[in-house]
Amino acid sequence: MSKAAQDFIKKHNIPRLGFGCMRLPTLGSDDKIDIEEVKKMVDVYMKAGHNYFDTAYGYHGGKSENCVKEAVVKRYPRESFTLVDKLPIWSCETAGDVERVFGEQLERCGTTYFDIYLLHALNNDLNDKHEKFGSYEFCQKMKDEGKIKSFGFSFHGTTDDLRKIMEKHHEQIDVVQLQLNYFDWLGSYKEQFEIVKSYDKPVVCMEPVRGGMLAKLPDYIYDIFKKSEPDASAASWAVRWVADIPEVITVLSGMSNMEQLLDNINTLKDFTALSDEQYAVIDKAAGALLDIPSVPCTYCNYCSDCPIGIPIAKIFEIYNKFLGDRSMFSFKTAYKEIDADKNASACISCGVCAVCPQTIDIPERMKEIAVLM
Repeated sequence: MSKAAQDFIKKHNIPRLGFGCMRLPTLGSDDKIDIEEVKKMVDVYMKAGHNYFDTAYGYHGGKSENCVKEAVVKRYPRESFTLVDKLPIWSCETAGDVERVFGEQLERCGTTYFDIYLLHALNNDLNDKHEKFGSYEFCQKMKDEGKIKSFGFSFHGTTDDLRKIMEKHHEQIDVVQLQLNYFDWLGSYKEQFEIVKSYDKPVVCMEPVRGGMLAKLPDYIYDIFKKSEPDASAASWAVRWVADIPEVITVLSGMSNMEQLLDNINTLKDFTALSDEQYAVIDKAAGALLDIPSVPCTYCNYCSDCPIGIPIAKIFEIYNKFLGDRSMFSFKTAYKEIDADKNASACISCGVCAVCPQTIDIPERMKEIAVLM
């Protein structure tokens, strides 16, 4: 691990496991956060020696930050945990909105400062808007005033986007949050990681199990792992793979229930490096996954503003499972639970979902899915 990464870990007392607050447990079908369950999970997480909480302005329809206040900020000494939030430039219409949103976030979280503050889901177009609205200068000012301790960005753009952003802003950047997992590593994500590494910046890993995809493998692929370690979950293999990268300072996991939390805690407890044999097992499983023509959805729900109310991420989850097991019965059974006026065929190709960080052509994939029904 580089000295920069070691120093960053020491500065913020960063643990191996980060608590992502994008997929919190909910009550019923209205997506209301189950705050009491979150509190229980936070207590177990903190007791296990972890302390890193990652939220954002739009998570859970804007309720995640307040949940963090209720479950963490109000219940633990401020210096006992690391709090991360992000600036959503798409919610800003003027330069003044940057300061307004930042102030709202401090209020929602019930804090006077963020340990780490990130420009959210950066790509070339969003970065241009940050440049126009002076986000970099504003965040530097907040650092000078002590309202931000460390500054960086989370990234969802192309390799060329990242190269240009790092070349221009690397002196201002303390940390970069990247999507890393053993499946995406086979695409362009290894190259993106190497770009950040070349500037000696610590990396926070997001989407280690790719929105749950690497935790819900088709049986014939999961069997590859089970033959090696019968008692290990599919998710644990994905988490260990990322945790074994020296420059990764923490593995951020969006945990939706206590079972996932405990699995992650146990996975990273007394962590040791993976063996050559274990890497070979992961490579074999990754190769099998590549043969499945799945939709590269991470179920982040950035597309949840669909004016028709189509549950896009849910439909992709059902479809990807079908592409893995080819069970038309299972596909139709799950698909029929979606309201007829909100299924794939209801898509009007309005373009609102173009915000997708994975740059999926959602209207086209909706047409593809609709044909099956």
